Amino acid sequence: MRKALLYCLIAATFLPAITLAQSSKTRLAIIGLDHDHVWGLLQDWKLVPQADLVAIADPHPELIAKARGRVPRSVRFYSDYVKMLEEVKPAGVIITTEIDHHLAIVRECALLHVNVEMEKPMATTASDAREMLRMAREHHILLMVNYANNWFPSTQELYREVQAGKIGPIDKIIVQFGHQGPREIGVSKEFAAWLYDPVKNGGGALMDFGCYGADLALWLKGRPQRVFARALTLKTSQHNAVEDDAVILLEYPHATAVIEPSWDWPYTMERIEVFGRKGSLLSLPEGLLYRGFNSPALLERPDGQPVPSPSLSLEQSNPIAYYVDHIQRRALIGGLLSGSLNVEVNEILDAAKESIRTGKTVSIPAN
Repeated sequence: MRKALLYCLIAATFLPAITLAQSSKTRLAIIGLDHDHVWGLLQDWKLVPQADLVAIADPHPELIAKARGRVPRSVRFYSDYVKMLEEVKPAGVIITTEIDHHLAIVRECALLHVNVEMEKPMATTASDAREMLRMAREHHILLMVNYANNWFPSTQELYREVQAGKIGPIDKIIVQFGHQGPREIGVSKEFAAWLYDPVKNGGGALMDFGCYGADLALWLKGRPQRVFARALTLKTSQHNAVEDDAVILLEYPHATAVIEPSWDWPYTMERIEVFGRKGSLLSLPEGLLYRGFNSPALLERPDGQPVPSPSLSLEQSNPIAYYVDHIQRRALIGGLLSGSLNVEVNEILDAAKESIRTGKTVSIPAN
């Protein structure tokens, strides 16, 4: 029964989208401006006329001033998000704060029956993630964890091709995500202040980008049996309190997943490679590539031939549109974005931290 429900939740992301009602508006609010992803989400907002941004809460005056120039004059600003929730009563909120604040915010939203979307990862610990999911279910609110790569046509086509059996049973997954480092790419001082904090972020690159690989492995292959991990701090001159490079190995009965989160890549890395008995699929932001079993590597296409990806509707390609659509239809949040899958993401990250601490492989209990 649980597997059938999980497959339904996963498939929900890819069901044909129902067009948002043109006359219906959904009141939404933002909590937090110290997560730099918020500025991209404000751009996504402009493409969704059904999303009515009514309020923003953040304690940083300089960030409030920055936001005022990017939103309609009707938007109300607060320094206290609890007061905002009580006065504005939005249908849903977008949480863009440090990760260790997610639980407290979800608790307040759940008590007021306000739907919740947050930037990945869901929590700093699995216990926090489980409590969030419990409250969401108890108070009948939607809970969505946003991953930027979910909106790439290549990511969604990868899932379809794997499910269709194009490469056969999965033997190996390799996920490489990250960039040159938060400071190196020029994140805001407010964002950096908690990204490098082992409590507020729960870790460094392991949390920031390890969650992508864990989420993708769970989505494509399911729950692993064991986790082994190592972490390094390569930028010793920065004297950071968190790791900037890690490797996480997930062990399955007949497969492995290798997750390589890092703040030490020489450029942005967003590679998802899946290998099976019939060949491999490589998902990149710009497209999906397929290489068949025993096929020669072509000089001009060493990773394989392009796989056409269908055009996506607004609800399938824009996180705000997806969120509003699901609030309006009271539809289950599915796939990479679901709360239940992301509880398991945090369980894998907890196991990785324990493996790093002890130097031992950590077993993952079956659900």
